[in-house]
Amino acid sequence: MNLQSTNPVLAGDDLPNVFQTGGLASGRAQTATVQGVVNKTILMALMATASGFVGWQVTSAFPGALWIANITALVVVLGIFFALRGNPARAMWLGPIYAIVEGFLLGAVSMLFQNILAQQGIQVPGGIALQAFVVTIAILLTMLTLYSLGVLRGGETFTRILWVATAGIFVTYLVSFVLSLFGVAMPFLSLSSAMEGGSAALIGLGLNAFILIIASLWFIVDFRQVEEIVAAGSPKSMEWYAAFGLIVTLAWVYMEALKMVFRVAMLFGRRD
Repeated sequence: MNLQSTNPVLAGDDLPNVFQTGGLASGRAQTATVQGVVNKTILMALMATASGFVGWQVTSAFPGALWIANITALVVVLGIFFALRGNPARAMWLGPIYAIVEGFLLGAVSMLFQNILAQQGIQVPGGIALQAFVVTIAILLTMLTLYSLGVLRGGETFTRILWVATAGIFVTYLVSFVLSLFGVAMPFLSLSSAMEGGSAALIGLGLNAFILIIASLWFIVDFRQVEEIVAAGSPKSMEWYAAFGLIVTLAWVYMEALKMVFRVAMLFGRRD
């Protein structure tokens, strides 16, 4: 069985052995189930939502908190990457930590985008956070349907292509982040292009759409991972690992959806 990580944050060549030996050591009552993964995913999603509300409120009062949240999230993600390698069971406590930190960051970014739109006199029905949430849920349900119907199954070639695309996106974002520390914005990729209008805004919107598609396709690999973890008779603790993978993908999709809504609003939004 060729089991690989569901997410760029969760890479590890030794994971197949962890899954398979878990099935031999535990009785069926102690093995992972799909329902268990769903329950833990919902729990962490609720934690992220609550933390996001706090992030929104804190950043609204102290805008500088966004930078602190950005740096903290980066450090936490890298720390989790190394902590999970060889010991996926640690996701039981690393998953909730990630959900809280990432939720705070997403809430802070949502507030920032909402304020920028308000300053431009642009109204987004229900607010930008709600719109991004709706897009995220719609994408999740669409990917789940495509996987269930067998249209997309996340095979080896599919996953390798995603890895290459994701690696390219990660490097580009990393370069963009470093440049931003020196006040340099990458053309099109930076959200400042959305405020320029014209071709720059349209190209930026196209790039955003491409990255959102790549992020969305990771759900297919996530679903396959859950299926394989359950089929291998993995221990209950692996439910946290699978749920963590789904939360990471959910967070990425929400962030890209947030950017997409912002760009569309800047281009076509109704101004006061």
